[in-house]
Amino acid sequence: MHANVSQVAFLSVKNLLDLVTKVGIESFIKGLAKSIETDFKRWSLFDKSPRFAAHSPDGVIELMPTSDGHNFSFKYVNGHPKNTQKGLQTVTAFGVMADVDSGYPLLLSEMTVLTALRTGATSALMASYLAPANSQCMALIGNGAQSEFQAFSFRTLLGVNTLRLYDVDPKASQKCCANLIHHGFDVTICSSAEEAIQGADIITTCTADKRNATILTSDMIKDGVFINAIGGDCPGKTELDKALLLRADVFVEFEEQTRIEGDIQQLSHEFSVTEMHKVMNEKANGRTSGSQLTIFDGVGFAVEDFSALRYVYQLMKQHMPTKELELIATPENPRDLFSLFCTNNTMRKAG
Repeated sequence: MHANVSQVAFLSVKNLLDLVTKVGIESFIKGLAKSIETDFKRWSLFDKSPRFAAHSPDGVIELMPTSDGHNFSFKYVNGHPKNTQKGLQTVTAFGVMADVDSGYPLLLSEMTVLTALRTGATSALMASYLAPANSQCMALIGNGAQSEFQAFSFRTLLGVNTLRLYDVDPKASQKCCANLIHHGFDVTICSSAEEAIQGADIITTCTADKRNATILTSDMIKDGVFINAIGGDCPGKTELDKALLLRADVFVEFEEQTRIEGDIQQLSHEFSVTEMHKVMNEKANGRTSGSQLTIFDGVGFAVEDFSALRYVYQLMKQHMPTKELELIATPENPRDLFSLFCTNNTMRKAG
């Protein structure tokens, strides 16, 4: 992924939308999921640590770094559920991909839209290992900004086209339904979580409130389903009943981080979970029977962002002229940074 180190490619929101349109959203999601799977299969090569998080009463700002030894990436991302009351988004993000050998950045990218795409692709990828075979119907509880991306990803990778929606805010469900019906989904808006899960093979929870909530209780859930729990993603924010977790086989991205941020923060460290890279590398079992209750306790991990940045960087080279930023100072003599002031005539002689 090496490039001229003085050039930093830039992917704006419009550039990303144009890129997805050019390759098609289904092809984009398939390629993104493949990139994530490829990197999970080489998990041991990555530097891994829980993300840095700065918490406040109304939200969190996080940095998510990782490296495979050749390239380094990080994402800046926030999560502020009350932002919608101010006309702002709950989650925004941008990311950087850099060359390890030189330390120079290669790509600066928007990641608000890209994170939504990679979260959907990650969920559906995990479901391909954990969900019941030939799943047809998904309950989608929490119908905010992420919901449509989940729907498209599950249809693209698993063929799930029937959706049952529920949100505490009926307007969110109406928004989601209008967007998805336009693209051929079979959508039903439900009046409760209990109603939404009826007949569903897959249950996705992606609620936004930063609190310990119980969206699903153990008595609501029958054996044999797959729960894609992606809303509990920071300390003090959960969605699943403790008793439900104890009944299930629980799968995670990076255990050390999920113990802090995921639904399993409610459980003791003695409770056993399985990291998904082991399943993908056939070192651990995923779904083994039709009656198995499986849960993906997804919090989002830096390797997924690395995969997304790597993927769009490759697509940019193939499909669009590279937009470059003058982000790195490049004096003719790399040891004479001050010369830039002289050549630009920005400083005058004293006196």
